Amino acid sequence: MSQGVSYTLADFRKANEAQVLGALTASVASTGIQTTRTTQIDSWKQQIQILRRTATELIEANPAAASWHLILEYELPRRQKRPDAVLLAGDVILVVEFKVGADSFDASSRWQTEDYCLNLRDFHAECVGRSIVPVLCATAATGSENASVKVVGSVAPVQCANAENLSEVLTAAHRLAVQPGAAAINPRKWIESAYRPTLSVIEAAERLYGSHGVREISHSYASNLDETTDMLAKVIRDARANGTRHVCFVTGVPGAGKTLTGLNVVHDPSLRAEDGPSGIFLSGNGPLVKVVREALVLGQQRAGRRRQDSAHEVSTFIQNVHQFLRYHRENPTAKPHEHVVVFDEAQRAWDRERMQRKQGVDASEAAELFDVMDRLDGWAVIVALVGGGQEIFLGEAGLEEWGRAVSERPHWQVVASPEVVTGGASVSDHRLFDSGVPPAITVQSEPLAHLSVGVRSHRAQQLAEWVNAVLHVDVAQARELMPDSREFPLYVTRDLNQARAWLRARCPPEAEQRAGLVATSEDQRLRAYGLERSSGFRLGFSFEKWFLMPPTDSRSSHVLEVAASEFECQGLELDWVGLCWGGDLTLARDGSWDYRKFRGSVWNQVRGEIEQAYVRNRYRVLLTRARAGMVIWIPPGSANDKTLEPSRFNRVHDLLIAAGVPELQETAGALA
Repeated sequence: MSQGVSYTLADFRKANEAQVLGALTASVASTGIQTTRTTQIDSWKQQIQILRRTATELIEANPAAASWHLILEYELPRRQKRPDAVLLAGDVILVVEFKVGADSFDASSRWQTEDYCLNLRDFHAECVGRSIVPVLCATAATGSENASVKVVGSVAPVQCANAENLSEVLTAAHRLAVQPGAAAINPRKWIESAYRPTLSVIEAAERLYGSHGVREISHSYASNLDETTDMLAKVIRDARANGTRHVCFVTGVPGAGKTLTGLNVVHDPSLRAEDGPSGIFLSGNGPLVKVVREALVLGQQRAGRRRQDSAHEVSTFIQNVHQFLRYHRENPTAKPHEHVVVFDEAQRAWDRERMQRKQGVDASEAAELFDVMDRLDGWAVIVALVGGGQEIFLGEAGLEEWGRAVSERPHWQVVASPEVVTGGASVSDHRLFDSGVPPAITVQSEPLAHLSVGVRSHRAQQLAEWVNAVLHVDVAQARELMPDSREFPLYVTRDLNQARAWLRARCPPEAEQRAGLVATSEDQRLRAYGLERSSGFRLGFSFEKWFLMPPTDSRSSHVLEVAASEFECQGLELDWVGLCWGGDLTLARDGSWDYRKFRGSVWNQVRGEIEQAYVRNRYRVLLTRARAGMVIWIPPGSANDKTLEPSRFNRVHDLLIAAGVPELQETAGALA
């Protein structure tokens, strides 16, 4: 792994330019990039010249700066991001991004520079509690005024400089950020520091499939992922030792890492059998299963294996729960190979009525899973990962169906998040047992079974609560919970092309992040704006490619042509999301939600309370898919089309503005 090229300022101003260029080329090559373009070499030459002059000026102004440490092309591991220069100035970290030849400080470059600093703050162990200053150097700019805001122990606003005044800007930034008496940063410790970015579900699956752990997903925002995994591992060990049966209900806010926890439990090294994982990971989320499997197969192909050789092997890593149960239904004497089953999105398990209609079975999926695991001799553990308000289709039973199944099986001991027992925001106030815990059932309330910190959008810990407030039309609460615009950019626009331009600016091809559009499955009139929502189209389109292909592939989410529905994106995530609001959830004149479904050529009202909840939950899923930021596009509507009433969309737009979401503005040719 590259750790960049480092010098003290005293050494750097005397360094030979050719030697510095050679070291930079070798450092970048060590990351796997085999060739360095001529344009990059030319850019490095100009940066070196500017930095050598800047080093001299800094030392002349402050002799102590001679010992400051300059690191060029330091790689942020697994993100393939490399700030041009990091200056460890005593106790202050100055991050400099060059735009050679640029004559303005555009919004995209500002964000890129600030994003480097936010990543260092969140994931770099030696940056915790340190002052970090982003500095954007547009070499040909005429200069700009910088805000003189003193920031200690966090990330300062972006400071702008040009080739001539870089040393002045760095001196002023250091003066604002320095903490008198604070210990200076140890350069070697800083360079070799642990860097632990949050893994996506796909990244975690890839690591676990390669027999690597994912314990390092924790970051400076404390989460209890490790503690939850350890607690579940202990339950499994105790069940195995004592020959008992346990069902564990794990809850968490959207994006808290329930799926990551389940994958980690199944592949925990302390539990794994010699010939494979300790259990089986089941999901009723078909798109999630397909995307994760395809990611693993592509990884195997990159490693040189033939696709057909790895496809079958990969199919055992994560399995579809409907197929698992069907196999055991058709083979009534077959015992599961695994004593541990993790059921992801357990609240989406089918109820008895849907099972009768789809499978001809007079039992819910929860009840059938208990019966299958009861075939095992001795011990068994079911881990049910429960997301609140995530039921999005008719027949998804919710938490209560699990309670009914447990009530009929007192030989199963329950270990449950307190929110499962008493109700809470993470389960949308549902409860396992409607009328209290049945007398014959043993329930252990376990705080570690609740994941309270979001790791999907770690910079917007209250995003899920903001979404809840919006969906309850609680404007005052939503304004209080609105994410900080620097931590989690969130905007609204009426122009779809403007939304696309913002996403492209935030997520350029070299950023190694993923942007994409998401939209409700139920609004066929989004077709008027070029967004096809028909089920036939979605079935014929490869969303595995949408989630996994690079920006150069026309099937990729980066192209911003095809929008994933709540079904395709539930359980997965994107870095940058463009949410396309539909006509199925708009505001009535009295300010309450109006729930609709499009059938034939007209909108019909959705009147049933349960069906209305599915519509709300649809948007709960869509609004919580982003890891880094989101723009919400509200269609303008058309006065000449009764299916696209402008007033309905105007009221949704006004609600979001009132809830604290700023309008996306175009400033100086760059979206901000």
